[in-house]
Amino acid sequence: MTFRPLHDRILVRRIEAEEKTAGGIIIPDTAKEKPQEGEVIAVGGGARDEAGKLVPLDVKAGDRILFGKWSGSEIKLDGEDLLIMKETDVMGVIEQAATLKKAA
Repeated sequence: MTFRPLHDRILVRRIEAEEKTAGGIIIPDTAKEKPQEGEVIAVGGGARDEAGKLVPLDVKAGDRILFGKWSGSEIKLDGEDLLIMKETDVMGVIEQAATLKKAA
């Protein structure tokens, strides 16, 4: 893919939710909500502060993030549905369990 977001925008691929409930009931596509979890595909260079200094983004490509339900703009690139959003729409980064165990 040859797409690079500008400034403080990021490109995100939604991570699909489970097809079944804990009890084994299959959820049809019409009843599913859009997932609020995604993987960062690409990031922009960063935003500028009042002094004109470039402030780099906190997220990087490969991070798993949580974002708001109505965040971002949906686009289609290379036949894949993606989101473009500002970094301020991101609520947090999901740390992997192995990384958390190493820190403890």
